Amino acid sequence: MDSINYWLMKSEPEVYSIADLQQQHETIWDGVRNYQARNFLRQMQLGDLAFFYHSNTNPPGIVGLMRVVKIGIADPTQFEPTSKYYDPKSTPESPRWQTVMVEFVETFSNPISLSTLKEKFSADELLLVRPGNRLSVMPVSSAVAKKIQNVA
Repeated sequence: MDSINYWLMKSEPEVYSIADLQQQHETIWDGVRNYQARNFLRQMQLGDLAFFYHSNTNPPGIVGLMRVVKIGIADPTQFEPTSKYYDPKSTPESPRWQTVMVEFVETFSNPISLSTLKEKFSADELLLVRPGNRLSVMPVSSAVAKKIQNVA
């Protein structure tokens, strides 16, 4: 069996929160429109775990964990002309934007703030704390993932 990979995925809690995921049990992670983040979504495998990060809130931080349950999904928002994520150059035959479906695993009783993450991890260890990084999806090494889970 392949080993589990770890990821960090950001969402603004006003748009979609860990509580929304807990209530719905699973969701498609749509609306990613950065090629590097999209490429990370394409690398995900069934069973991979992702840290749910609340961004654009006070304080921002990791609030829980989710699992990848379906991969290789064409993001449906790219085909919807009324969506802010509409991409007129993308077609159902050749979609530009793929995503995954995730399921709720847990909400951390002690969310890990960005400032705590910056104290505990270097920019080489955790892409999230690298100055200027704005990716909404990024890999997390197994060693860092274990440390994050120990802090939570």
